[in-house]
Amino acid sequence: MAVEMKNESNGGIDLYALPEGCIANALSLTSPRDACRLSLVASTFRSAALCDEVWERFFPADYRDVLCRSAEGIELLRSAISMKQLYLHLCDKPVLIDGGTKSFSLEKSSGKKCYMLAARDLTIVWSDTPRYWKWIPLPESRFSVVAELLDVCWLEIRGKIRTSMLSAETNYAAYLVFTSKSRIYGFEYQPAEGEVGISGQEGKKQAVHLDPDGAQRPGHQIMPRWRRGLQRGDGWMEVELGEIFIKEGQDVDLEMSLMEVKGGNWKSGLIVEGIEIRPKEGK
Repeated sequence: MAVEMKNESNGGIDLYALPEGCIANALSLTSPRDACRLSLVASTFRSAALCDEVWERFFPADYRDVLCRSAEGIELLRSAISMKQLYLHLCDKPVLIDGGTKSFSLEKSSGKKCYMLAARDLTIVWSDTPRYWKWIPLPESRFSVVAELLDVCWLEIRGKIRTSMLSAETNYAAYLVFTSKSRIYGFEYQPAEGEVGISGQEGKKQAVHLDPDGAQRPGHQIMPRWRRGLQRGDGWMEVELGEIFIKEGQDVDLEMSLMEVKGGNWKSGLIVEGIEIRPKEGK
């Protein structure tokens, strides 16, 4: 965001002479990224950019209601930290809500809502059969347990969230978040199928590779990077299942799924943390 400083000598307005409250009001109409950039311009802007009134405008309208769905969130609201500190905390440290079955965070550049559905909040076929799946704790996971795939032929993972929980007029993507202890087997020559769509409507399906090297093997169609397993900053892997635009006032079930039922291969080694729904970069 470009800002031109003018003064009275050339017929413009001396922005440095404006009251701090006026500057703060103007900053609240920009974005978190712009507010941080403008705070580097001058001390007047820096002081205004720290105002709680500025940063509260960057939060989703229902952020207090969401945070009140967990003891951790309530403690954050009761704490003495500034609104900017709370904003940055929610960007960097997702808060567990709904009994630890979901996490809530903010997208740093826009303040839009992000969620991850824990593996326990997903519908995983055969996950209640110890022969096929095992529930285990992992210290590196934000959730209490994750789902470890022991051996299945039919892989089906589904998640669901209300569109009203997401930020309106935003393009979202859903990502399976996973890892493995050693290697993932059974996906070497058969891609899985990701799908995202509104409940009751046919969504767009796309092939995805959980095996990072699978898309490079002979006979496989070359796929974009986001349709292959990619390393995340938190140490986990992710693969995009699909994307969807959330409209203003929309309140229906958004469904996401990963399936591999066509190859006939027995699959193992996959450890599922959950499905993350967040605004898609560049959209």
